[in-house]
Amino acid sequence: MPPERGLYVAALAPIAAAFWASSPYLGTGPTAITSLLTFGALTAVAVPGSENFIATAAILALLVGAIRVVLGLIHAGVVAYLMSQPVLRGFTSAAAVVIIASQVPTVLGSATEESNPILGAIDVLMHPSSWQPAAVGMSMLVAVLMIGGRRIHRLFPGVLVAVVLGILYSRVAEYGGPKVGSITGGLPPFDLSLPWSSIWSLLVPAAVIGIVGFSEPASIARHYATLERKRWDPNRELISQGIANLAAGLGGGFPAGGSFTRSALVREAGARTRLAGGITGLTVLLLLPFMGLIEPLPTAVLGAGIILSVVDLIKIKELFSYRRWARLQFGIALVTFVLSLVLAPHVERALIAGIVLAVGAHLWRELRLSIPAWTDGKVLHLEPHGVLYFASAPGLEDAFTKLLAEHPEAERLVVHLGGLGRVDLTGALALRDVLSDAEDAGLETQIVDVPPQAAKIIGRVVGG
Repeated sequence: MPPERGLYVAALAPIAAAFWASSPYLGTGPTAITSLLTFGALTAVAVPGSENFIATAAILALLVGAIRVVLGLIHAGVVAYLMSQPVLRGFTSAAAVVIIASQVPTVLGSATEESNPILGAIDVLMHPSSWQPAAVGMSMLVAVLMIGGRRIHRLFPGVLVAVVLGILYSRVAEYGGPKVGSITGGLPPFDLSLPWSSIWSLLVPAAVIGIVGFSEPASIARHYATLERKRWDPNRELISQGIANLAAGLGGGFPAGGSFTRSALVREAGARTRLAGGITGLTVLLLLPFMGLIEPLPTAVLGAGIILSVVDLIKIKELFSYRRWARLQFGIALVTFVLSLVLAPHVERALIAGIVLAVGAHLWRELRLSIPAWTDGKVLHLEPHGVLYFASAPGLEDAFTKLLAEHPEAERLVVHLGGLGRVDLTGALALRDVLSDAEDAGLETQIVDVPPQAAKIIGRVVGG
């Protein structure tokens, strides 16, 4: 994307979000992971860097915005909690690795023809003769300023200092490596003459970015609400992030998200209301006519800043800790992680695969209704544990049939329901059928320990 498009998003998205946001700290704008998802979606329908690519990005932002606004209006903020932690951790860690890999050629002043960022990074690292000493030196300087600056003071503007020094060096030394390049000054175009025919091919990736991408800003808002001991409204935040994306799309930008780094900076700087984001966006908007000043900035400076911004998202140790707690969930997290690396830059496909695996694992686990059974004289006892719903209900019937076949002399059946969680209509009907079959077989029947959450449906179906 042209540099000014990112500036449009950085200006318009936080201004629009400020009027609706629930969290006073959430930093809205371009983010690494949302941008990676966006790139993967756009490369499937347009050539990167082309006019069609740029225009299609605006359509994608509008779709993401519309999806989030609709979800917020129908109070579907619960989607913020639907991403399983293993899938989310596997994806974000891998996405951070992909983002870092994509910047390796940049910080080394080299280039690669590989489409997969991981392979591109390996290709560049294998050819040190292509590295530019000036780019490497500036990248190291950025690292020193950002890491060392934090030790001086948490608000030390390491990136800003690095940008200024990078521009000065580029001008004085006539740096010949890759630079930011031409930036169109002025206000966003607000042009809706877009290739709307591509809208249908963008619906699925827009839904992925709109729903899954909301997990990041939702996590930020929830985290700071907990620290402040205040409530936050996920539905209102969905609307806020949706309107932010609508504004970004109308201004010719691309999908926006919430940034952990910017949010932390906003809070540490002393912000207390959601207007802080709006003021930040307004400041960027006012500076747009002067952004030509950063045209000489070496991209190595930006690349190093991006790497240091996302490196904290790599949580390999936490990822492998899942192995001790739940091997199946660890396997899903690991598959999501590996697929994200292999399928890059189309990481959204890996994310969808991880979600499908997580849902499948949940359904598979819930299918396995645990039903301890025993006898006490001529009394049969069944004690199902788990969720009794349409998929697990046949297990109850099979357990009773098997137990009765093993004890044909039985005269009574007692079903203990204290170990059940949720019971749906099919589950209640299956329980009724088991009791009815037992009575037809000449057994007395009784149900005991009915859980409160299932009392109503069981009372209506079985008791009625």
